[in-house]
Amino acid sequence: MATNKAATRRLAKEVTMMEREPPELCYARPLETDQFTWYFILRGPADTPYAGGEYLGSLSFPATYPFAPPTIKVQTPSGRFKENEAICTSFSNFHPGSWNPAWSIANVLVGLLSLMTSEEMTTGAISATTETRKAFAARSHSWNCSNVQFKKVFPEYCIAGDTAKDLPNMGTGGGANSTKAAGKSE
Repeated sequence: MATNKAATRRLAKEVTMMEREPPELCYARPLETDQFTWYFILRGPADTPYAGGEYLGSLSFPATYPFAPPTIKVQTPSGRFKENEAICTSFSNFHPGSWNPAWSIANVLVGLLSLMTSEEMTTGAISATTETRKAFAARSHSWNCSNVQFKKVFPEYCIAGDTAKDLPNMGTGGGANSTKAAGKSE
């Protein structure tokens, strides 16, 4: 069984990995006061109702991480997930038997972004019209900038206006303000 020490080491490694090579359209960091609680930003991929959207969520890791999966919640209204409700996926605490300890936080975020753009119904998911999802995407940055936790964890992303600041690896996924990350090439 993993110890808290193993989890601490793994999460420290994950911080380095996230800073060096964040997944496209995703970014995360732990709370300064609690390395077992991470917050993430997902950006809506182009050609989806979420294009240009910015979605705040949290990952809560158990002391047995990486041998047990995190709890995943999305806080920004999206028309896809219930706000602040745990989401059931094969890579969340709902299915510990499906969890693979080799999966990283980056893998979890990419998987969540994939689930977000699908119509698969699961605990924590909701159904909404394309128009509703687009409306939520358009308001998402303003909503995040009024969220205390977002301002605390991601102050550099809480900028005035309707356009969200690009994440470190915006890649070609798009959004209203999509560009290649500085210094990255294909």
